[in-house]
Parts: sequence; C-alpha cells; structure tokens
Amino acid sequence: MLKSLLFLSMMFMDRPTIQQQSYIPSDSGSSVKFKIKNLGVTITGSFTGLAGQIQFDPANLASSSFEANIDVNSINTGIDMRDEHLRSDDYFDAKNYPTIKFVSTKVTPSNKSGILYVFGNLTIKNITREISFPFKATAQEAGYLFTGEFKINRRDFKVGGSSVTLGDNLTVLLSVFAQK
Repeated sequence: MLKSLLFLSMMFMDRPTIQQQSYIPSDSGSSVKFKIKNLGVTITGSFTGLAGQIQFDPANLASSSFEANIDVNSINTGIDMRDEHLRSDDYFDAKNYPTIKFVSTKVTPSNKSGILYVFGNLTIKNITREISFPFKATAQEAGYLFTGEFKINRRDFKVGGSSVTLGDNLTVLLSVFAQK
C-alpha cells in the first residue's frame, strides 16, 4: 500500500502543472490608437472602453489566450464632427455594431528575443478576419504590459465605403496593461 501511494504521489509530482494566469485589461492604463491617411495627411485617433480577459503564461504560451473588445462609440480623433461621422453607418455603424472584438487562436514565440506572436480573429461590423502580429509582454507590478501593432485594410471590414480620399490601410497601435 505504501509503495502504491509513493508511486502515485511521484507520478503527480512529475506532471507539469499548468498555471494559467488570468488578467483583466485596464482601460485607464491602456491605449488603443490608430493612424490612417486622409487626403494625404495622417489622421490619428483612439478608442477607450477596453474590456476582456487575458490568460497569459510566458512559460506555457500554448495555454495563453487574449479576448478583448473596445467601445466603438468611444472613438476620438480630436474633432467631434468627424467622430460623429465615423460612428455613422458610413463607417463603423456604432448603433448596430457597438464593439470591435479580438479573440486569439494561438500565441507563439518568435525568432527574436522578447517578441511573441498572437494569431486570432478581429471582428468589426460583424465581419471577422484572421490577423496576426508581433507583441511584447513586459512584466509589471501585478500584471503585464502588452505592446504591439498591426495593419488592416478598412475595406475588408466595410469601413468607409468607397471613399477615395481615405487610405485603405491603417495601423493599430496597442499598449494594453492587464492586471490580476
């Protein structure tokens, strides 16, 4: 009997334990910004209302996942009239599609030290496209700061219609602080 208990305890001690760490993005400590050309001039803006759930274990990236959304109505380019137009059905149609959502499908290391890759699905106006991008995860007191950027084509999500003055490609810049 003692040998059986010893064997079982050694078997469980030898198994790796998965310690997924759960984090919540802090809207006040994070930024979701974008930049796009309009009439040849770079326009910048941001969103707030960041919410979601992050499971992150740098020692076990396969168990890591990101789910986040932002409030479309929070768009801010510094010009109220433009922001209202961007909320309209010509652009983001915030009335019918109040959130932009990202759900990861996998997280992997890269060949560069300190750089990870996240793959997932981005949903804007109920249109989902696969994206991937590099990011850094920097440990901070009681959490992590995740930073990265990616490019998307606005037309893939039917944002801005057939505007010829607005550039097709935009860059999204993320700085997300998440804490336990």
